[in-house]
Amino acid sequence: MDKPEIIFLVGPTASGKTQIAVYLAKRLCAEIISCDSMQIYKGMDILSAKPGAGLKKKIPHHLIGVVPVEKEYNVSRFRDQALKKAKALLKKNKLPLFVGGTGLYVSILLDGIFKSVPVNKRLRGRLLREAQRSGGKALYLKLKQCDPQAAARIHAHDTRRIIRALEVFRATGKPISQLQRSRRGLRDDYSVRIFCLDLPREELYRRIDCRVERMFRQGAVREVRGLLKKKIGRTASYAIGIRQIKGYLENSYGLEEAKELVKKNTRNFAKRQLTWFRKDKAIEWVRLRGDESPKNAAEKIIAAVNSKRKA
Repeated sequence: MDKPEIIFLVGPTASGKTQIAVYLAKRLCAEIISCDSMQIYKGMDILSAKPGAGLKKKIPHHLIGVVPVEKEYNVSRFRDQALKKAKALLKKNKLPLFVGGTGLYVSILLDGIFKSVPVNKRLRGRLLREAQRSGGKALYLKLKQCDPQAAARIHAHDTRRIIRALEVFRATGKPISQLQRSRRGLRDDYSVRIFCLDLPREELYRRIDCRVERMFRQGAVREVRGLLKKKIGRTASYAIGIRQIKGYLENSYGLEEAKELVKKNTRNFAKRQLTWFRKDKAIEWVRLRGDESPKNAAEKIIAAVNSKRKA
């Protein structure tokens, strides 16, 4: 192959990426680089469903548990660290295997990042006040007028990204979608394959419910109680489970309601993940049965990889 090979394994939460990735890494002489915006943090092991010590002994995992929850972290820092690690692995003749469900992290690696436009605090404050006064929908309509392509990719309720897109347009006079087209990512320099796990919805939701029950048995309440003693950074505070368990700890509702809230939020998150990945036409979907073993799922991907290598 003319270009070095890089593989992504993506999919919704609880779809089985962690176990499948270990089988893949063994067969493909790979090491795993996490693309999970919450597994990056220290002390959030249960909530983020980090791979256990046994799996990490079998295959090296990178960018897991390396940032204190008190620290702010962003996609730009992630991209720099992930690219550095991928290049180091290629030098060792190891295949970089990116694994995770954070669509923005995956996108920023595949397509690059445009040159950052400095934050205009005064403008951002004005837009935030406008959102509070008139609602995010009004800002979204403004974005549709000045940058319909960006509006098509941003959810109408994602006020933070809407404000950033408007901020860039007013600062540069150019739509953020136009600036993003000048990006350069892994797709430009490497032979990239992206595999996304796809389970029947009922099975995915069953797995989510089982995972949440397991998290609570493993000590999710204790973990959140410890996290709340710290000054958690803004990004880390978005982890599903923190707010829901905090409500239980503050006696706003009982333990079972806290569990149900975590399950509901996780299911909604899985829907958003699938919506994000369906927009990328380069993704190869791996259809899985409900009872499919991680080994069988990995073999499907390995067969697809080897088929193209021989072509």
